[in-house]
Formats: sequence, C-alpha cells, structure tokens
Amino acid sequence: MESEGTFDARGTRANPVPRPAGPPPEAPAPPMPPGTPAVPGHAPTTRPAVLEWLRTPRPQAEPGVWRLGHRPRPQEEPELVPARRLFSGALVSLLSGWLLWSLLWNGYLGRYWLWPLLVLTPDSWRADATTWANASYVYYAVVGGGMLVFFARVGHVPEIWQRYVVRRRKPARPAPPTPEADLADWPELRGAGLADAAARLGEAARSGALGDVDYARIRRAWQGVHARPERLAAFADTVRRHGPAACAHPSGLRDLPVRTATHDLVTGQVKIGTVVDDARNPYARRTTGVALEPALLGTSLLAVGPSGSGKSVRLVRPVVESLCLLALANRAAVVAVTAHGSAVAPDGDFDLVVSVGRPGSTHDLDLYGGADDPDEAARMLAEALVGDLAAGLTGGDSRRAATALAQLIGPYQCVHGRFPAVPELRELLGGAPAALDGLRSALEAAGEASQLRELDARERQSARGDDIGVLLAERIAFLDRPAFADFFRTDGDGRQFSLRSIEHPLRVRIDLPERGHAEASRIIARLVLAQFTEAALTRTDRSLFACLVLDDASYTVTGDSVRAVQRLRSANAGVVFALRTLEDVPEPLRGPLLGAVGCRMAFAGLAPWDGGHFAETWGTEWVQTRDITNRQIVSDEPLTKALHMIRRLATGKAATAEAVTVREVERPRWSASDLAHGLPAGHAVLSLTSVRGEHAPPLLVDLRT
Repeated sequence: MESEGTFDARGTRANPVPRPAGPPPEAPAPPMPPGTPAVPGHAPTTRPAVLEWLRTPRPQAEPGVWRLGHRPRPQEEPELVPARRLFSGALVSLLSGWLLWSLLWNGYLGRYWLWPLLVLTPDSWRADATTWANASYVYYAVVGGGMLVFFARVGHVPEIWQRYVVRRRKPARPAPPTPEADLADWPELRGAGLADAAARLGEAARSGALGDVDYARIRRAWQGVHARPERLAAFADTVRRHGPAACAHPSGLRDLPVRTATHDLVTGQVKIGTVVDDARNPYARRTTGVALEPALLGTSLLAVGPSGSGKSVRLVRPVVESLCLLALANRAAVVAVTAHGSAVAPDGDFDLVVSVGRPGSTHDLDLYGGADDPDEAARMLAEALVGDLAAGLTGGDSRRAATALAQLIGPYQCVHGRFPAVPELRELLGGAPAALDGLRSALEAAGEASQLRELDARERQSARGDDIGVLLAERIAFLDRPAFADFFRTDGDGRQFSLRSIEHPLRVRIDLPERGHAEASRIIARLVLAQFTEAALTRTDRSLFACLVLDDASYTVTGDSVRAVQRLRSANAGVVFALRTLEDVPEPLRGPLLGAVGCRMAFAGLAPWDGGHFAETWGTEWVQTRDITNRQIVSDEPLTKALHMIRRLATGKAATAEAVTVREVERPRWSASDLAHGLPAGHAVLSLTSVRGEHAPPLLVDLRT
C-alpha cells in the first residue's frame, strides 16, 4: 500500500499529486464536529464536542442505518391494543369494579365477604369498638386495593400508564460508554507501545485541537502501519512532532470551509434522511436514520427523479461533501462532474477544478486519460464519441470506432511521440489529404512498416459507404470549437488532469459547458466515465475508495460502462448516477443498468413508466391480507326478529354477521402507481446493497430530516 504522501517530504515524490496553486502555509485548526446532545438529567459538561462524538456508541446495524447513537428496534411490531379500545376497556373495567364495591359496601350482596376478618381476628377485638373499627378499615383497604389492582389489570391500565405517561416523561438515553470503547484515549496506540503518541493525541482531543477529520486521517495512517510495520517509527515520530496535524493531506487542509450535512467520520457515513414511520417500511427500520458510506457506494448508486425533486441538494451534495472529507482523511478520492454554475459544492472543497471551456480554468482534461497504449486510448475515446449510439449490449459501434481511432493515433504517436490533439484528430478522421500525406511521409521516413499497414487499412475502410470514420469526424467536431481551443492539448503545454491520479486522495470537480455545448458536455461526461472505470480497474493500490459522481448522467450510460460498473465493487470504487428519467438511457440498457448498480433511489414525482422499471427490479413479497365480509342475519324466531327490528330502528343498519378471511398473497414491494403518485414531496424510496452482499429492502425515506 502506498503512503499517498503521508510520511514523505513535500515535493519529493516522483509522481506528485496535482495540487492547488497555493496551499495555506499553516493548516488552521479544524472546527469541532457536531456534538451529541447532552444526556437529560445530567449536569452540563465543559468537555469539547469531539469527546462526546468519539464516546457515542456506534452499534453494528443493517446496511444504511445511521449508526451514531443508534438504538436497535424490535424486528416485529408488538401487538398493541388500539387506543380507543384500550381506554374504553379500562373505563368499563373500573366502572365494573366500582359497582361491585358499592354492592359489597352497602351490603346488597350480604356479609359473607367479611368472614376472613372474623376468622383472622380474636374475639377481644370485637369487644373494643375502636380496635374493631381500625381492623375493619384495614380489611376494607386490603379488599378494595385488591379489587382495584384486579380490575385495573383486566382493563389494561398499566399499559395505558406505560404508553402515555412513562414513555413521554422518560426520554431515551444512550448507553454509557465503557472504558474499552473510549476512542479518545487511542487504546490501539497504547497497546502497541506508543504511549507518548497516544497521550499527545488524547490531550489534543480533550483540549479541542483534534477534529473529526484529524481522527479519521490518523486512524487511516495507523491502519497503513498495520499493513507495513516498517513505518511504525516514522508514524510515532510524526505524531509526537505534529500532534493532531500529523499525517496531513497533501493540500495541508484539515477540514472543509463549510459543512451542510451531518457526517460521522468514524464510520465514514453521511446522513441523508430518516425512514418514515409507515406500514410499508419494516418495523425495525422505522424512524431510524439513513446514511450512505463507501461500503454502499462501492456497489454504485442510481438516483432517478425530475428536476426539483432534490437529487442534487439532498443526495449529490451530501455525498460529494462526505467524499471530500474522506479524501482529507486520506481515505478516498472523488471526482464530481457537474454543469458549470450548478454549485454542487464550492471551489474551496476541491484540490482542483477543471472548467472545460472556461478561460479561467487552471487545469486541462487529458483527452486520452493518461494512457500510453494507442489501443487503450482509442477504446476510451471511442466510448465517449459513439458509445451512446450502440443499439444494445454488443457495443459493435464502439469496437469499430476504437479500431478506426487506433489506426490513426497509433501511427501519429509513433511519429510525433504524442497523441494527436482535437484539431489534428479531426483532420485525420475527415480524410484531409495534407494530414494523411504528411503522416504517411513521416512513417516512410522513419521506416515504420507496421504503422504504415495500419494507415493503409484505415484508408481502405474510409472508402466504404458505412465507414465509422465519418461519424467519428462529426462527433469530434463538437470538441473542435473556439471555446475549447485551449483544452485537450497533447503538447505538454498546460496543467493536465488525468483520471489516473485517483490513486491519490484527490478532490476534483469537472464543470461541463452545458450552455451552448450540450452535445460536447455529453461527450466529455462519457469520456470521464470511461477513463474513470479504466483507471479504477487498473489501479495497483486499491486501498483508497474512488468514486465518480455524475450530477446529470443523461446520455452518459453505454453498454461498456454498464459492464464496467459491475466490476467496480471488487476494485473499491463506485459511480453515482443522477438522472431525471430513465428515458435518457437507451432502452436496451435500462434494465441492465438497474441490475448493475447495488443502490437504487426513486424520488418523488417519478414518471409511471420509470416507476414500472423500479417496481420490476424490486420484485414482489408475500403479505398477509384480511378480507372482511358482512351478511345480513335472517331469523324466523319472533323474539329475534323483534330484537333485530329494534336494533335497526336504533342504528339505522340491519343486523349483520362479520366473517374475516386471512390469506397470504404476493404483491409488488412498490408498485409503479405508488412510486409515481404516492410519494410525498421531499421523499424517496431507497434500496441498498453493500459490497459484502448485505441487502436493505426498499425504504420510504424522508430526505428533509
């Protein structure tokens, strides 16, 4: 496992991480994480919030459960008596007890109930009026109290007391932390003999100098020491010298300027909502927090909902912010692709921002993804140019396009030592005589016979009526515009960003020029997706979680990208797709895309045909139904007829008999109609799968809490 610069001196690496123009000379102390609310009934404490945060229990839970302070719920809902029946039963029971006591007290039932008093008391007590009166009152109190307890239990009065008095007065308290679970004292370091380092970090936690990002970052470095024990001395020395600022991120930052979501960097989770207390949700998950983490995003996530449903604000923004925090903790690399001006996250959250088509952009995007092999570069570029035109999963157009591109960029690289830029590639694809003749002459002069054969093959294919080169020239022309004249350069002039850099804990945002260049934006988005999947799958060090977030994945999904997404979970990487509708995905790819991702999210306002795809993917379940039928009672007896007539006159309804039939039927978990018309605003239905194969059923989630 690489160190990502954790123990290296600044600027001495052979393959340095791209950095902003000027990191701050001295990293400021980060703000404290949001603390856990104080426990009611306890005196306020002056300890920093980070101590409460570290000492809050995080029990193991099902996928997607917000674990910070989580209290497990029963798997099944207890059979509670309805409130109306509960209070009416209690009232009838107490009135019955009061009636029985009145009859006993007034002697209407005789004096037989006094025989225990007569048997248990001596005759001398009856001779003394005062003594006998006191004994009688004690006996009445015992009998009356016993009757009160009996009829109260019959009327479920204790349940009323527990449900409506005790539970409302007694708030839930988190379990007190045990000394073994006190993360603020760094027990792992003490157990390894690094008492000085543990004491330094423990003091920083108590003084408030240690933030949640610092804790996650140093813990990540300690995990690296476990993998490579020879780093132990360097780690201990770094912690003793720098304290909570040790093992810093290459940017030198220790936190984000502003946070908009709730995070827990011990578990790597970000809270996105709360499971609604609804009958369609499992009882154990109701009212629990919903969180995303790398273990879930590693299976990739597909979110579908119309504009304004909250995809960007309530999903993409918290996820990007969480990944940026994990990157500062040297635990993740994130690439966010957004439209220019969408403000999914501010510039200060990223190490570099690539604004394609904007004159002020400090970095350029590598057109070939840092590839050295012409075939690999051609395959990724072909995905970007014609991948959306494949009619199905075969990807025939992409393969033909990759072959045509390789037949040109291979010879060009052989002669010039680099791949062609956009204008040069457009001339070659368009069959410009000057460009082709110049390339042929250079190859002949260099004696590259094999490359000449490639060029000859390209010229023969260009003579065919169905040559793919014409389509490639038309598509590459969208990038050969004056707005992109300073971008996609291959001459080494400029600061290029390559997706190969996701081996480092980078925070990157790529702004697409959607206004006026919609088709070019889609080509660039497909290019970034193809380069990301290729880089993630070929990484040598997969200890960092790598994630690509596409704020608008319209016309981005291709057959090859669907197959690549299925393989990402084994490479500790994932992709977040946000779509307005599944109509923006080629029809043959809609089902495979829903099957390739492990996490699926349907927002309120979904179209019925989109809801049908989700309903089919989520399948059915067995549910218990109760069919109630009423039939009129017909009697031939005069007395019964009279009673039925009186009842009909009093209630206005005929006397009926009720029959209940209970059976199990198979129904969709969520129907297309429910998804299209039954979701309130600000809600979504979310299903989750972890990289370990754990599943969470579709849950109705309130994203506003």
